[in-house]
Amino acid sequence: MINLIIDAANEKIVFVIIAGKQSYTSKHINSRENFDIFMKLLLKFLNTKKIKITDICRIFVNLGPGKFTSLRISLSVAKAISLTNSAVLIGFKSEDLINENYKSLIKLNKNKSLIKPIYSS
Repeated sequence: MINLIIDAANEKIVFVIIAGKQSYTSKHINSRENFDIFMKLLLKFLNTKKIKITDICRIFVNLGPGKFTSLRISLSVAKAISLTNSAVLIGFKSEDLINENYKSLIKLNKNKSLIKPIYSS
């Protein structure tokens, strides 16, 4: 099971892939220029690890608090990937993340402590 974590609420845009015991991280400056190429940054990261978007089973996205534009873009990308690939979309808050330990989010999900957004048509 491949998990993708997107965290753009703070000073860095962070992409994390957790697949079993393997963990990969990519960090970028949280700037307007990087918002324009947000999806390209994510795809480049996935390609370097030889992971396809269709391989992703769960997407964790930081819902804040944080920078509004960062949150809006990261949630939009996460929602698009989730809808096109039937991946589970799970929101978490900045306070759920202790010392940037992204692996702890997987445990929170198992305890059902995270928010699972529901979208209707």
